Amino acid sequence: METTNKRLLSLDVLRGITVAGMILVNNGGGHDIFAPLKHSDWNGLTPCDLVFPFFLFIMGISTYLSLSKFDFKPSKSAIYKIVKRTLLILVIGWCIGWFDHICEGDFLPFDHLRILGVLTRIGLCYGIVSLIALFINHRFMLWIAAALLILYSIILLTSNGYVHDETNILAIIDRSIFGQAHLYQKNPIDPEGFVSTISAIAHTMIGFYCGKIIVKSKSIDEKVIKLMIFGFIIMSIGLLLTYSLPINKKIWSPSFALTTCGLCSMLQSTLMYFIDIKGKKKWSKFFVVFGVNPLFLYVLSEVLAIVFGNFGIKHMLYNGINTFIGEPYTASAIYAIAFTLMLGAIGYPLYRKRIYIKL
Repeated sequence: METTNKRLLSLDVLRGITVAGMILVNNGGGHDIFAPLKHSDWNGLTPCDLVFPFFLFIMGISTYLSLSKFDFKPSKSAIYKIVKRTLLILVIGWCIGWFDHICEGDFLPFDHLRILGVLTRIGLCYGIVSLIALFINHRFMLWIAAALLILYSIILLTSNGYVHDETNILAIIDRSIFGQAHLYQKNPIDPEGFVSTISAIAHTMIGFYCGKIIVKSKSIDEKVIKLMIFGFIIMSIGLLLTYSLPINKKIWSPSFALTTCGLCSMLQSTLMYFIDIKGKKKWSKFFVVFGVNPLFLYVLSEVLAIVFGNFGIKHMLYNGINTFIGEPYTASAIYAIAFTLMLGAIGYPLYRKRIYIKL
């Protein structure tokens, strides 16, 4: 546990907005969902597509802040912490998948348990970027990120990386490594695939660099200006890349990584201006509840969603809302909002008592 007096409030707020958004878009009540709350079918960008990349970007910032306590020296304690947390996140992700199968009556699903996933990507990006940060001079961090994005761009441009079927080179590589049974089954291309993790790692490195901007800048005004300018530049580069590399979340295209990193950097800058400079923070308490225990509340939301879905609770509640509302899109959104508020109610006592559950 740690106290809040050393935490950056605007970062907690942005993290909270992101986690609340992740929970909201993952828990629509029915099949009829408003377009902004759904991911793009393929190329394109919706508000729903922003939540996961924002989380990885913020995790990059938090990684810088966390490792600065170790002075970025590759000590046994620092490496142990990184490896332990990485494995914990990976194992929790796999256990959630296992739990889902158990609730369906499949107690030993190890021949078809999904290996990749949201928490797998979070764990890999955290672990790899953290270890790089301990052993590599930080002035090379952006160059490494750029090299990874260039490498990934070459893979996409010299193969059929944008084909939306099982012949996609990314899908072929994933199948050859993990086997079809261990991949995402609702799409021919796993949205957290192995090769696209290259871009996600670069994405997290960009967030790490912004963490350096926050720490090294001499004043809060300088932080705000630098984050805004940096965000605008990389967002502009990302948008320019769309002429040859369209924005695509499912393959985490370089244009997607740069555009969303830029947007998140500018949003962080904006929140720092209003919260940390202007002191307008009363509105933000709801999001801070999610921001101080992000992974715990996200994991809990996944577990509860599995329970609600497999034991008819979700169907019963949604039908009740839909009967009262009469419009399926609105009923689905109300269910998602109510589910998110429930997680907020669970997180509020932890926030009040300054209990931070570290995953």
